[in-house]
Amino acid sequence: MDRFRRFAALAVALGFAGPTVARGTIAGADRYIVLGNGEKIGTLVAERTGRRVRIDFRIDDNGRGPKLREELTLDASGRPTAWRIDGTAWVGAPVHEELTVHSGRATWKSIDDAGSAEAGPRAVYVAKDSSFWALGLYARAALAAPGGVVPALPAGEVRATRLRAVTVGARSPRPVATTAYALSGLDLTPFYVLLDRTRRLVAFVSPWMVMVDEALAGEGPPLRDLAVALDRELLAATTRAATHRHDAPIYIRNVRVFDSVAGALSPPTAVVVHRDRLVGVRPDAAPGADAVVVDGEGGTLLPGLHDMHAHMGPWDGAFDLAAGVTSVRDPGNVNDVLLELSARMEAGQILGPRIARSGFIEGRSPFSARLGFVVDSLDAALEKVRWYADRGYSAVKLYNSFDPEWVKPVAAEAHRLGLRVHGHVPAFMTSERAVRDGYDEITHINQLVLSFVTGPEEDTRTPFRFTALGERVGGLDLASEPVQRMVRLMKERGTALDPTVATFQQMLLGRPGQATATDREWLDHVPLALQRARKTAVVDVRPEQYPAYEASWRKLLEVLRLLDGEGIQLLPGTDDAAGFTLHGELEVYVQAGIPAARVLQLATLGCARYLGADQEGGSIAPGKLADLLLVDGDPVADISTIRRVRMVMKGGAIYFPDEIHRALGVKPFAARPPVKLPAQAPASAAAPSG
Repeated sequence: MDRFRRFAALAVALGFAGPTVARGTIAGADRYIVLGNGEKIGTLVAERTGRRVRIDFRIDDNGRGPKLREELTLDASGRPTAWRIDGTAWVGAPVHEELTVHSGRATWKSIDDAGSAEAGPRAVYVAKDSSFWALGLYARAALAAPGGVVPALPAGEVRATRLRAVTVGARSPRPVATTAYALSGLDLTPFYVLLDRTRRLVAFVSPWMVMVDEALAGEGPPLRDLAVALDRELLAATTRAATHRHDAPIYIRNVRVFDSVAGALSPPTAVVVHRDRLVGVRPDAAPGADAVVVDGEGGTLLPGLHDMHAHMGPWDGAFDLAAGVTSVRDPGNVNDVLLELSARMEAGQILGPRIARSGFIEGRSPFSARLGFVVDSLDAALEKVRWYADRGYSAVKLYNSFDPEWVKPVAAEAHRLGLRVHGHVPAFMTSERAVRDGYDEITHINQLVLSFVTGPEEDTRTPFRFTALGERVGGLDLASEPVQRMVRLMKERGTALDPTVATFQQMLLGRPGQATATDREWLDHVPLALQRARKTAVVDVRPEQYPAYEASWRKLLEVLRLLDGEGIQLLPGTDDAAGFTLHGELEVYVQAGIPAARVLQLATLGCARYLGADQEGGSIAPGKLADLLLVDGDPVADISTIRRVRMVMKGGAIYFPDEIHRALGVKPFAARPPVKLPAQAPASAAAPSG
């Protein structure tokens, strides 16, 4: 979601002219910078005059970022009685939101929704589109309430949990004493804020982005490390509670097994697991007295799903496992964060799937994305390829601002070292040239088709790559020579496509106040603040443009069907909310006309083969890793059944999605199956300590 004091004696010395905004009696300005992977990508200035606050917030990263102006009036307790927000969201959609509180009643209106409710003596309005400054406001409101929990409007609650004391800039001449708090109820995962002794916001921290008091700009790296440590600590308890291991054999009975080789379901049978391995598929299985017995109640047992486009964060792993995703590919992240994260998930120290790592390399420009490495020379790019190879990455991903002239030598070096090459098609380069110069795979369906509808001088580093998709692709002739030549080239070279097509459904079909078809299947299970954030337009599209955008969506489905029919490998991935959107991606493939059994093959054995992991996974057979999911129903007959996950295994450990979802504030999608434990061997609910 796009929202995110020191000692009072240091306020003036560090450039702040007064105490916390909640007091609202002294004019001044709070200035922050926003850092992405250690580089400045944005600013926030909050000017205070009495109880009025004016905020200017902007981020410029990867050609995107919100640009917001806010005006608030606060009451004596620091809660807003008036709030106006105007500007643009991350990809350019307009933002306009207003709140007024009068005679104890709050009334709000945005482009997407409107409502009214009794404000109550403590309730605080949670804005739909706001700057990170609002996180400090919510934290103060929660800390002033009993138990650190404040009712939220339109619904829900915000909880502030004290985590630890943190001295920011401990080695600097002007250290700042703060307290770190976790804010929950705003999204699926907590937000971490640092407040000083006057409860003024000093920083918002996450593994990818940090907003910090301008006077502490050099503290970005340690603050990011703090966010990683806080995530790790909070996730440890969840992992211990949700991981169930057994030394005894595990019999999963009364299930139909999805054969990912044949693309068909077996008759009712049983699957036997011992420790981390599948040891048998036995129609006549007779469990011993010491066995753990799971009754599948006629459901379907599948190999673990893959998400081939997952920018992993610490909390994402829990949601992935709850969705039956036991393997992912991360195609670009903060490098040291990903290296630690993948090691801890593989060791079972925090919940998560197996991670195949792809190294991100971007060129230096005003539109650069700040992940992985940003380079300004071919020599630097080649050195980063070697850096990734030395650390066990399986591929490198090139991005929008990468120099087209560097692609061929970089691809050659990557291939020499055994790495695949994939990514966005760099600006001013065609998808055909990218493949001829060495791409093994194209990332995103828009990156494939934009070359057919844009000119050589049009810049795809900006949101133009999304608006051109909506405005022009609907008229694309798939029988035209450029398209057919590209299809022939991909077949000849064995080039794959990571479509992330469901993500573009929200871009093309997102409308104010409405959820898209794939979102409607899960949104009512998550906090209201996230529901509101998803029911919106992503790009600035006017009603008269809707038919063109809808035609472009239909054309993308035709492209999927064409490519699959020609034998070009599709790699299901999301680039979106972990654990909730992969199922939607698979549903869209079926909507495009690809049979459900084929889609399930793509998401299991197809991805495992592509990653070179099919000897260990991708199918249910003796000797393979016990990476499985049990669903309620038959996903071959109805692909939407894939959402009703009842149990997941990764390496033989059992996870119940309903248990994980409840722990993380999500309404479960299905109940766990009956499990009978041997009387002498109770289940362990602990992850390994290694």
